[in-house]
Amino acid sequence: MTQRATSKILLALVAAFALPLGASATENKIARNLESVEVMHDGKPVTVYRGHDRDAKLPEIFQKTDRGCPPFCVQPIIIADGVETIGELELLGYLKRMAQGEDDLMVIDSRTPDWVMRGTIPGSVNIPWNKINRETAGTFETPSEADSFHHILEDELGVDKKPDGAGWDFSRAKTLVLFCNGIWCPQSSMNIHTLIGIGYPVHKLKWYRGGMQDWVSVGLTIVKP
Repeated sequence: MTQRATSKILLALVAAFALPLGASATENKIARNLESVEVMHDGKPVTVYRGHDRDAKLPEIFQKTDRGCPPFCVQPIIIADGVETIGELELLGYLKRMAQGEDDLMVIDSRTPDWVMRGTIPGSVNIPWNKINRETAGTFETPSEADSFHHILEDELGVDKKPDGAGWDFSRAKTLVLFCNGIWCPQSSMNIHTLIGIGYPVHKLKWYRGGMQDWVSVGLTIVKP
C-alpha cells in the first residue's frame, strides 16, 4: 500500500469518528431527536430549525456584554415562587401545542416594537412591557394606561372581570410564556411581577429567561414583521 493510500484511509477514519453515527457534515438538529418544529405565526406556518452555517455569528445587537446595571441587571434563575423558568425545548413544546390548536396558551414578546422589528420568536405575540408594567407605587400613571392594561387582560389574556366589578376572574386566563432580550433584560420579569400583583395564577406564568439572545445564540429561526 502506498503512503498516499494510507493517508487517505487515515483521513477517512478521522472523518468517520468526528461525526456521530449516521450524521452528515451539514446536519444541525435542534436536539438529538428533534429536527424542526412547525409553528404558526400571524396565521401562517413557520418551520423552526437551526441554521446550517457553521461560521454564523451572533447579530451585532446581541454582542455587547456591558449594558449598565441598573436597569440591565442579571436576572435570577427563579423570578417568583411558583413561576416556572423554561428553556428553548420547553418553549418549542408550547409553540407546537399552540400550532396544534391549543388556544389557552400564549407566548409573549415583552420588548418594544423597535426591537421586535429586528426579529422575534415565531409564534409569539408582541405586547410591549410598558403596556403591562406599573410604576413602583403599583398604579399606572394615567387612566388611559390603566384602561389599555385592562383591555389587554380581557381581550388578549382571557381574564374576566368579576360580576361585581371588584377584581378579576382568572379561571379562563391563558397560560403565558413571557420573554424579552435575555438574562440581562428586566422587561418580561417586571411584567410577571405585575401580573402576579393583580392575582394572575403563578402556575399559569412561564418565563423564558434566556430570551432572544439565547434563542439566536443557538441558531434558531427568527421572523421579522
